[in-house]
Amino acid sequence: MILIVLLSWHFTVRSGRLLLSPVMRALFPGSFDPVTQGHKDILRRAALLFDEVVVCVMFNSNKTGRSPVTERLDLLCAAATDLSNVTVDSHTGGLLVDYCRRVGIDVVIRGVRGVADLDYEMPMARMNHELAGVETFFIAADPALAHISSTLVTTMSQQDPVPK
Repeated sequence: MILIVLLSWHFTVRSGRLLLSPVMRALFPGSFDPVTQGHKDILRRAALLFDEVVVCVMFNSNKTGRSPVTERLDLLCAAATDLSNVTVDSHTGGLLVDYCRRVGIDVVIRGVRGVADLDYEMPMARMNHELAGVETFFIAADPALAHISSTLVTTMSQQDPVPK
């Protein structure tokens, strides 16, 4: 039992004293269909803020999956190549809080591009907190990337090239 507790703490020595601090783990969930520059930016910034970030492909019943989960996982692995504290996973059955409980994560990261995203995310954040005590950490999108969405990227990729 003690070993499990010790694995979730950092040990540092400062001014001759042994200090313990908890490891801050966070989950960055999404459908990532496809992975966008905005997703990559939020992932990179989250990796700077947390000791460990798990980026996880989740099932969204409101979206029709265009790319297979394995392809999305490969793209996320490529996006996280230089981020040593990021791992990639998937959870396509059950609630986000079920995954959080199973892996011992109590912070969820959500990128928000504007008020519409926040209006969508807030009820879920409240419910995740009520169901499992999971906190939501919002990261504002880089203004240069805020117009990008997975839907927009997919629509543009399906268009015929404009003749010159």
